Amino acid sequence: MKKKLSVLLASALTLSVLCTGLAGCGKEGAQEKDLTKVTLNEVAHSIFYAPQYVAIEEGYFEEEGIDLELVTGFGADKTMTAVISGEADIGFMGSEASIYVYSQNPDDYIVNFAQLTQRAGNFLVSREPMDDFRWSDLRGKSILGGRKGGMPQMVFEYILKKNNLDPETDMDIDQSIDFGSTAAAFSGGQGEFTVEFEPGATTLEKEGVGYVVASLGVDSGYVPYTAYSARQSFIEENPELIQGFTNALQKGMDYVQNHTPEEIAQVIAPQFQETELEDITTIVTRYYEQDTWKDNLIFEEESFTLLQDILDEAGELEQRVPYEDLVTVEFAEKAAQR
Repeated sequence: MKKKLSVLLASALTLSVLCTGLAGCGKEGAQEKDLTKVTLNEVAHSIFYAPQYVAIEEGYFEEEGIDLELVTGFGADKTMTAVISGEADIGFMGSEASIYVYSQNPDDYIVNFAQLTQRAGNFLVSREPMDDFRWSDLRGKSILGGRKGGMPQMVFEYILKKNNLDPETDMDIDQSIDFGSTAAAFSGGQGEFTVEFEPGATTLEKEGVGYVVASLGVDSGYVPYTAYSARQSFIEENPELIQGFTNALQKGMDYVQNHTPEEIAQVIAPQFQETELEDITTIVTRYYEQDTWKDNLIFEEESFTLLQDILDEAGELEQRVPYEDLVTVEFAEKAAQR
């Protein structure tokens, strides 16, 4: 589904009349200017990415001269394909995808320029309340997991190994169910546990068929879970555009850092019209309290090293790749200093 975020013609004409003869207009008094269309392909449309939707709803992209077209890829593989093919200008996904394609596209590889989340956004859901849950309780159980090689599954396995559990022999993890369909499968009776993003976890709790017993974001520690990336050539040819895009995101990050979950939920509600405001608030609060979002967009080398450690432990890393090739912090550092 595509959501084109542009100024309506009638509104633009009205704005033009109102701004005639004035030094500037808009939320920050910025002068009216032509907008450049940018297509952003996001891996999923989730409240987990609240700062991005704040930036959209508060008009921060327009303030930076960007007419943003948001497309949901429904999977990092599809999002990455869109970026490589040029169908999307910028991709938003787990940065492990850029590592996977590094050797396949040596002349124009994918570079990460802004990190949004610093914790995993999924939760372990049980069929019964478990106030004293321990990861060892999963021994011998059936669990609905994620796609092999994807961040949700790899972080899950990383936590299991930290707790002396073998994902292959100590439990039965079903990885055959499509992304976004595990909650429905669990509700239908499959599995004793499921690993869920929001709003899946909250929906299962509301239905009375599941209970959140652990946060993968808390138990895995700080992990560079999602980042914005683009082809190296696109970044080199459009540095001002990338800077404006990053500036808009930083404004969204600043808003989230300085407002309550209730205020954040109210702002992003138009992005999730199928979800009740009360549920949006519950989900935002859950992410807010576990320190999901960074206060800046800088993708640090230590985080990139941890990411490769997780990939290596999962058996998904053929060889280590250089941080300086796949990450640039130039734009995020400038945005943080504004």
